[in-house]
Amino acid sequence: MQNYFSSNFKLGILGGGQLGKMLLYDTRKFDIYTKVLDPSSEAPCRIACNQFVKGDLMDYDAVIEFAKDVDVLTIEIENVNVEALAHLEKLGKKVYPSAETLQTIRDKGTQKLFYNQYDIPNSNFSCYDTKEALCTDFNTSWSLPKVWKSRTGGYDGRGVQILKTENDINNLPDVPCLVEDLVDYKMELAVIVSRSVSGEIKTYPVVEMEFHPTANQVEYVICPARISDEVSEKAQRIARKVSEAYKHVGLLAVELFLTQQDEILVNEVAPRPHNSGHYSIEGSFTNQFEQHLRAILDLPLGHTESKVGAVMVNLVGAEEYQGPVCYKNIDKILELEGVTPHIYGKAETRPFRKMGHVTTVHQDINQARTTAEKVKGLIEVISI
Repeated sequence: MQNYFSSNFKLGILGGGQLGKMLLYDTRKFDIYTKVLDPSSEAPCRIACNQFVKGDLMDYDAVIEFAKDVDVLTIEIENVNVEALAHLEKLGKKVYPSAETLQTIRDKGTQKLFYNQYDIPNSNFSCYDTKEALCTDFNTSWSLPKVWKSRTGGYDGRGVQILKTENDINNLPDVPCLVEDLVDYKMELAVIVSRSVSGEIKTYPVVEMEFHPTANQVEYVICPARISDEVSEKAQRIARKVSEAYKHVGLLAVELFLTQQDEILVNEVAPRPHNSGHYSIEGSFTNQFEQHLRAILDLPLGHTESKVGAVMVNLVGAEEYQGPVCYKNIDKILELEGVTPHIYGKAETRPFRKMGHVTTVHQDINQARTTAEKVKGLIEVISI
């Protein structure tokens, strides 16, 4: 086995945002040499990696040049040049997740077709290359309400819209998209599945996600989800089926709907550490970032069970503020028991921008949720 620790081994990371920064907590713990590519000279990763390179993640030549001297290449964001990754794989470079996996996942229409191919339950949908084609189908084939999604580029609630009126359709951008049924669900769930190079698979407990009512962003992640054992087992079983179909290496976050009839439908996936797994830093025996490293380096996967009930609260920019960031009342939340803040290192705030998160822990998950509510009521992400 290769010596990854305190050695000449070099891990390349495409993307230097908060996910990369948190991954670097664990590379530093293991003394793994890291090299990061990001388009921003102010990227959160710049302060924690061994080598930082400024460059466009979608630029073919920039990605090829960046990867020349790395031993393993991974991502912290899907929006990277997949053609460059495919070429690197042909040259023998280890790339996790693979270019093929990324190509399928980053287009939401291709994702949905993939689920149908492997008999994975999901909502009914139609794909469109143009707005004109969508409008034609609306007039002849389906009625409102529906959910509209841009096939590429959407994240953190962007590129997703509920269509309630014909005027909503008229205001859509003219981009490749899909339209799917609006699912009548009890709650949204997620399962993180880890899969190593050798094919070892482990799942984390099912988490429950509560969304902000207007921003369409996750506001709270609750682990364990407040569901029956039967629903939990079904959700994990479907998540594993998705993982086995993709044959990904690393982490796969599988977002799910629990319907009113207790059916489980796959919403979408992310092939990397994910917001729904941040709770694991304080709450789990092996946090999701260490597990991602173990998987892509083909080390034994860690224990995924929780040590304690945990709730993650997303810290996002207040709606009416934009500019140099200030975290108001952070001293007050630190007075609460079982509270750990994570600040991502973004100098500028803007409405609903993810600026950090706070984890609350307690043996009683309901008490952890109550503390999380207090945190949300106290802290404000504003500008100076």
